[in-house]
Amino acid sequence: MVERQGIVVWFQHMKNVRQLKKHGHLIHVSKKHRYAVIYVNREDIDAIEKKFNQFAFVSKVERSQKPFIPTNYENAKPDKAKQYDYKMGI
Repeated sequence: MVERQGIVVWFQHMKNVRQLKKHGHLIHVSKKHRYAVIYVNREDIDAIEKKFNQFAFVSKVERSQKPFIPTNYENAKPDKAKQYDYKMGI
């Protein structure tokens, strides 16, 4: 399985989004705030980030930290009321 990581690219004009699409999987584009979220292979992230910084229309490039955040939670106690509702089928 290929590990992927998100990159947030801040740009100046919406017409340039087509150039960003070529380098990864475009997930979200905000017209109001002028940014795009693109998923790329983690092994290629350095080269793609460098290429994005070379574009004149790109203001800023940020990497997503989601792959490095632990998602296994310890000491999470389930709510008794919710368990009762689940047993009743609500």
